Amino acid sequence: MDIRLENASLHWQQHCVFSGLNLELPAGQWTSILGQSGVGKSSLLQLLCGIADDADVSGTILCSDGRPLSGRVAWMAQDDLLLPWLSVLDNVLLCARLSRDRVSTEQREYGHYLLAQVGLGAKADVLPKQLSGGQRQRAALARTLFQDRPLVCMDEPFSALDAINRLRLQDLAAQLLADRSVLMITHDPLEALRLSDRVLVLQGSPARLSRPILPLGATPRSVRDGPLLQQQGELLALLAGEVA
Repeated sequence: MDIRLENASLHWQQHCVFSGLNLELPAGQWTSILGQSGVGKSSLLQLLCGIADDADVSGTILCSDGRPLSGRVAWMAQDDLLLPWLSVLDNVLLCARLSRDRVSTEQREYGHYLLAQVGLGAKADVLPKQLSGGQRQRAALARTLFQDRPLVCMDEPFSALDAINRLRLQDLAAQLLADRSVLMITHDPLEALRLSDRVLVLQGSPARLSRPILPLGATPRSVRDGPLLQQQGELLALLAGEVA
């Protein structure tokens, strides 16, 4: 389904961060938003996720299937947010554990399948403290996939990782989230260009969204791709305010 956020507004301490903002999320595409800290990127994400707790942020969400978006969004944060007292598998199954008294055999099998997909098949029964940082984020990705929601919202999900693990997890996310509707907030232009069908920049005061930047080729794009690196330079110039 296509998703549209209309007339989004955010005011903070009598300051208008943005107002009358519109955002389109085409079905089955990965959209990324970049911008300086404090410009309102995470607030947009939280509004779509239905977790915005600030009375000064508002907007209308429309879905092409005519149904409310509420309850149909999976969220992956920068921190893995794994519960330390649950096994890795039970963390993946958390959504099912919270929604019913007993997790079905089919759900447990699917959880094991997802852990195998992210390379953690042998870690299902261990506690999160026994995982490395990259492994914890892979477990968080498996938990996000388990929810099987129409929209996946990601708030800087790979920024806490070292450069090599970041690239590996980007590649894995591109594979496992192919043809899913994804909205990702990131500060990394190369990450956005590697993974996205559409890249937007939120900037200004009040902030406005740029026209979509459309990277070429299939994802995940190589970091050695010449056109990609050229787009990275153009995107950095846009973020720095060097181009209109």
